[in-house]
Amino acid sequence: MIDDARRRFLRTLAAAGLAPLSACRLSRHAAGKARVVVVGGGFGGATFAKTLRFLDPDLRIALIEPKNAYMTCPGSNWLFAGQSTPTALQVDYQALSQRYNIDVVQDRAKYIDSSRRRLHLAGGTDLAYDRLLLAPGIAFDWEAIAGYDVNAAARFPHAWQAGPQTQLLLRQMQAMPDGGVLLIAAPPDPYRCPPGPYERASMMAHWLKRHKPRSKILILDPKRSFSKQALFEAGWRRHYGYGTAHSLIEWHSLADNPIVRLDAAGKTVVTEFGDRFSGHVLNIIPPQTAGRLAVESGLTDASGWCPVLPATSQSPLDPFIHVIGDAAQLAPIPKSAFAANSAAKTCALAVTALLNDREPGEAGWLNICYSLVAPDHGISIAGVYRLDSSGRIAAVPGAGGVSDSHLPDAAEREALYAKNAYRSLIADSFG
Repeated sequence: MIDDARRRFLRTLAAAGLAPLSACRLSRHAAGKARVVVVGGGFGGATFAKTLRFLDPDLRIALIEPKNAYMTCPGSNWLFAGQSTPTALQVDYQALSQRYNIDVVQDRAKYIDSSRRRLHLAGGTDLAYDRLLLAPGIAFDWEAIAGYDVNAAARFPHAWQAGPQTQLLLRQMQAMPDGGVLLIAAPPDPYRCPPGPYERASMMAHWLKRHKPRSKILILDPKRSFSKQALFEAGWRRHYGYGTAHSLIEWHSLADNPIVRLDAAGKTVVTEFGDRFSGHVLNIIPPQTAGRLAVESGLTDASGWCPVLPATSQSPLDPFIHVIGDAAQLAPIPKSAFAANSAAKTCALAVTALLNDREPGEAGWLNICYSLVAPDHGISIAGVYRLDSSGRIAAVPGAGGVSDSHLPDAAEREALYAKNAYRSLIADSFG
């Protein structure tokens, strides 16, 4: 039963030391006012800074973030179904600054002087640190698809960093002629928010069904399968005629014939073997890597992501730097906002221990990801993770799973859970 599973998740969460912040007990370390600098004000960075303040009121904590307001990627797909607004998705840093006494610095991190433990900012100042926490998010591999670069994205938006790109894609969808084709080129693994392209297609289909019902969404996927596929496809059959001649959504695996080129003039993508797919609107989501600062600081490996020691999120290349969120390699934990929030708490516990010359406690992580197939049809996937006997992250047997679609009113309840979980995650992360 889904509610029994949720209770098991919460019990495991509490056992792992990842309960809601109100349950954290404050402690003081004897070392005095150590300084921790946090780069990135997304779910990972904000949660880490807030949790660290709960754990140690004496620390000096600075959060470096160039934006004064953050538009959340979770919930941004709901814009396409008219279920949210850009304003509703914006959060600021006032609570972190005023309520939790975190020094929020509106600037961009330029480079790390690891030999002196100093972070240099684009504005010209630099900050000393005892511990540096990087939550730089993602960057895009602009060389993966010939013809698709930063300039091309202004015409064919990826909308994978919520904000102006999301609003551009929304306007393009709404302006598309009835009977038009909206093409979504999904990215290869790993990438931010594994179910995201498919929730996006669902929300777009909901709007098109009402306003441009002769249209079609074509998902071109470099993977053989995708997150929550069975649940999405069941929902698409229920709402959008999936699998029929009149389906609003088509999904095609291009695992053996990936997209390699964009023909911008023809609004067409071209595959390795020369197949061509055209659309009135092209939403191209390119392959991803760790954020710019992590890459330029040499903290990534050949995969483009940051290897970390799982128990502490320390970089094996610099023990005074910790990396969390989408940039970190924490597989099999997916790159999601909820997972970033959970990893931030685990990392904060470890950093507090290290600053006090204590051995970090047992690490644990939780992920739960909701998606909307329609405004009143939600689905979810959840997992609980611990370190196995070899020190690697592994899913806890018997915990986690996906929505039980056979329960009465399950889809409607999951949709309500999705909206409530989003609001709770915002409050927990940003205060």
